Amino acid sequence: MHPAEGFDVSPWQLRWRGLDIDMIGRTETLFALSNGHIGLRGSFEEGEPVDLPGTYLSGFYELRDLPYAESGYGYPESGQTVVNVTDSKVIRLLVEDEPMDLRYGRTVEHERVLDFRTGTLRRNTLWTSPTGRTVRIRSERLVSFTKRAVAAIRYEVEPIGEDMKLVLQSDLLANEPISGASAKDDPRLAAALEQPLVSDLADCEGLSAVLVHHTRRSELSVAAGMDHEVELPSTADCTIRADGDLARLTIAATVPQGTKLVLTKYMGYGWSARRSVPALRSQVDAALAMAKETGWDALKQEQADYLDEFWLDADIELDGDPEMQQAVRFSLFHVLQAGARGQSRAIPAKGLTGPGYDGHTFWDTESFVLPMLTYTVPAAAGEELRWRHATLHQAKARAAELAQDGAMFPWRSINGDECSGYWPAGTAGIHVSADIANATARYIRASGDEAFEVECGVELLVEIARFFAGFGHHDSAGRFRIDGITGPDEYTAIVNNNVFTNLAAQQAFRDAVASCSRQPAVSAALGVTDEETAHWTRCADDMTIPYDDALGVHQQCEAFTLLDKWDFERSRDRYPLLLNYPYFDLYRKQVVKQADLVFAMYLFGDRFSAEQKLANFDYYYPITVRDSSLSACCEAVTAAEVGYLDLAYDLLSESVFTDLHDLHNNVSSGLHIAALAGAWTDCVAGFGGMRDFDGQITFAPRLPTQLGYMSFRMVVRESRIVVAVDQEKATYRLLSGPTLELAHHGERFVLSDAPVTLDIPKVEKRTPPQAPPGCEPYQRSAR
Repeated sequence: MHPAEGFDVSPWQLRWRGLDIDMIGRTETLFALSNGHIGLRGSFEEGEPVDLPGTYLSGFYELRDLPYAESGYGYPESGQTVVNVTDSKVIRLLVEDEPMDLRYGRTVEHERVLDFRTGTLRRNTLWTSPTGRTVRIRSERLVSFTKRAVAAIRYEVEPIGEDMKLVLQSDLLANEPISGASAKDDPRLAAALEQPLVSDLADCEGLSAVLVHHTRRSELSVAAGMDHEVELPSTADCTIRADGDLARLTIAATVPQGTKLVLTKYMGYGWSARRSVPALRSQVDAALAMAKETGWDALKQEQADYLDEFWLDADIELDGDPEMQQAVRFSLFHVLQAGARGQSRAIPAKGLTGPGYDGHTFWDTESFVLPMLTYTVPAAAGEELRWRHATLHQAKARAAELAQDGAMFPWRSINGDECSGYWPAGTAGIHVSADIANATARYIRASGDEAFEVECGVELLVEIARFFAGFGHHDSAGRFRIDGITGPDEYTAIVNNNVFTNLAAQQAFRDAVASCSRQPAVSAALGVTDEETAHWTRCADDMTIPYDDALGVHQQCEAFTLLDKWDFERSRDRYPLLLNYPYFDLYRKQVVKQADLVFAMYLFGDRFSAEQKLANFDYYYPITVRDSSLSACCEAVTAAEVGYLDLAYDLLSESVFTDLHDLHNNVSSGLHIAALAGAWTDCVAGFGGMRDFDGQITFAPRLPTQLGYMSFRMVVRESRIVVAVDQEKATYRLLSGPTLELAHHGERFVLSDAPVTLDIPKVEKRTPPQAPPGCEPYQRSAR
């Protein structure tokens, strides 16, 4: 156990022993369960103590006004905030009329286990009430990967030492009170919503109940239902009622010592902007019937089988750091939970683990989360991109509102409309459209999904290319420029020719041309002409990429290296800077919030020489404060590539322990899904050296001294491969599917039935640059 963190170190589980009330908000997030459609925070079944109860449905939100000190044309008029919908997790326990509450009485034993192989959250508690009665409580819950509308809980109570009168109250509870900090205190948090749900129906029969509500402004309807199976050693009194915001099944029984009261609770959810109350109610009734017919044991088995398949395609095995192994698998598991069954819905920055960032999706999804899903669960990546395509009409309307051609996708959104109220670090971040194009082309290449390309991909690429062709322009010297925008570094806003954005747009142009060439019928139906694709090619070929000849480095944006230096000594104890300094000051200085140019050198690494990558990293790393959880994983990849392997390992540590060790002091509002996806990126692209440029998969593996061995798995088109790396050699194996042409440190080879083992070239030892004072990475290399 890491003494500062409270978790047992185990390769396939996250186990917390003992009770620490002050840690409840954090553990509710870490122990959250989701399938990408339903998200349940890891709050206790008894309802209290609780920090944020949290039940979320993908894409379900309420509208709210966006306040402006001074309004302007094109400013979004309303924001969107994720809604804590009807809570079905609650199973209150009374022991001889004493409510079971861990804040009272005595907790003799207590542990919770999040199991990455079974996909369940287990709990075992031995509790003595203030009146001296002792019970053992065991529970296990799941959110089904195979039945997306279903969750379930198995709850057992065993009297210890004497017969006892026990009462269980199984609830559906809407409009739970939510306390805590709000976005007024920290812009990373959610806006407060009071009583967001209006009751439409409350009904019950036998052991089942359903509540249907709607939101006042977004006019979305949600149905939540519950049904039960009860195992009793004796007779019991069971009553059920439903009214407005509460449905409750009450079970009262005298339970002899040595026996157990067992309740299996099946929960079902459905929501819609169009379906009627009876239709939603029917949907939930059907989900509950299916769950109950399947039964608890079969639901658990289906969950484990699903995860067995996932780990066969996605597992990363490490030798040398057991806590790192646990953290990496924790990360992969939660990224899967965020995106597995979203089915044409957005993947929020926090997944469905908390209300942080109002439940919005950002560019994080396409640039950080989808690379992992594309090569491990490609169907999930395709579904998220289908959601982007489903919102294309909104992106085109937004572009037209801002006098642009094509499609301009939102900086932050739940339903596809822009809801960022801060223009310089929101609307001006137009690279989000190019990020979507890049993710689209990557998915098409890696999956070979021609149906997606025909139905969605070509149109996405065409409309994004049209946007950048109109937004940028050729100057008098014939260079194509993209001016007045903000790149990934949100501390340097409204700039000209941000290298990341320009390279992303350049790639988007080329991918659009290639897709139109592959699908000429679709291209013609979209009105694309030879003249238009020729113009896109010229825009790409003439793209401006700022470079400082005197310093021998690329400029993050035009004239960036001429800006004044930031005084890092002054700010060493005042991070994150956005909570301590005005943007008015930040925007004028050489201080980088998150990896920008350094990230570009990974995503578009074929546009930089090895010498340029080293020089750029040495220049930008000392001025990057990593005030965003997105930054460490980007820097880790390039650090590994240029030979700073120990630094890369520390940066990997910072990414994967962002939530487990609460490095940003905000994990109670939800996980950082992109940082967790960075665990995959750092292992596979960093230490594995995997790159996919124009469909050519290459590797350049090299391990830090802290690891003796690493293996990772990937899906490329219909081929499944595993790459095993030690300090001296790398072995490539084809597990199934067609042969692949790959490369290892520049040496091409064909991978077929026989494994291929190749030597790893030695790397030149270099002393890495220093991070800004107070921003040193989360060190594990020295442990």
